[in-house]
Amino acid sequence: MPATLLTPRVVTTEAPCLKTANVIEQFATDVREGLRKFPKKLSAKYFYDEIGSALFDVITLLPEYGLTRADERLLRRNAETLALRLTPDLIVAELGSGSGRKTKPILRAISELQGPLTYYAIDGSLTALERCSHELAGVPGAQVRTLQCFYEEGLERIAEYRSRGERLLVLFLGSSIGNFERDEAAAFLAQVRSHLQPGDALLLGADLVKPVPQLLEAYDDPPGVTAAFNLNLLARINRELGADFDLSNFSHEARWCASERRIEMHLCSLASQVVTIPGADCRVSFEQGETIWTESSHKFMPDELSQMAVHAGFICEAQWIDEEWPFAENLWVVE
Repeated sequence: MPATLLTPRVVTTEAPCLKTANVIEQFATDVREGLRKFPKKLSAKYFYDEIGSALFDVITLLPEYGLTRADERLLRRNAETLALRLTPDLIVAELGSGSGRKTKPILRAISELQGPLTYYAIDGSLTALERCSHELAGVPGAQVRTLQCFYEEGLERIAEYRSRGERLLVLFLGSSIGNFERDEAAAFLAQVRSHLQPGDALLLGADLVKPVPQLLEAYDDPPGVTAAFNLNLLARINRELGADFDLSNFSHEARWCASERRIEMHLCSLASQVVTIPGADCRVSFEQGETIWTESSHKFMPDELSQMAVHAGFICEAQWIDEEWPFAENLWVVE
């Protein structure tokens, strides 16, 4: 795989999936199939283009959205403990790396104990990966390799790259696991486990159940940043697939589904309309009041997460919970 040396400690690797026709075709297929469903659905993984990633960074700064700050607090407080448990001979891969900001204390703690460290950032956004390389450039001894692809493809490639005797720590932070339906989450975790060997580990972030008004405000903030983030998904389809969505004809909605313990984000059609999407080879009709379901954010109980570990084939080594904003970091190991 060709590599470009950015600094003595940072390498950006161009993956074969680097914004290839295959990625665009998959986007088109998912849009076409999702908008033919009832209810209509779009995958949350497509939020994070250049604009969506920037908007999400703003969301993490909002006082109403405490999830990211809780995630970062736990990572800072427990980085040394985690490094002592897993080093030496450790490599790290992060699913959905984003800017890499909150990963920095983990990499620092590991590199301080074992010396040189290879970190693979896996993300669908090229902009996020470029920012990640820049953000982590100052971590002594860390060599950063970026892969723009979907999670499973990234793990498959890392399995090819790892040397004999190296152990792998997979990071899946920020409660991204909550974006899966619960049966899908179980299947995904089992899939991750299938790529791991004895001595490997998964660090999983998960948001916990909290008062409903607090949750709703986090996903429908007064300044409207989350609304812009949600609507940008339609703007991305316009930009990349040539669609003619009129964003003023849709509104952002956040809902709490008590039976599933999840926040749902929707885009509600404000009028009867037809949208053409040339890049996905389809036309889609909307009734007034009909919605596109764009994200599920499931919330968990601490004991539930431990049970998920066992069902996926892990042992729950540790669980750290933030008291200010109920959130859990879970260290699962393979024995």
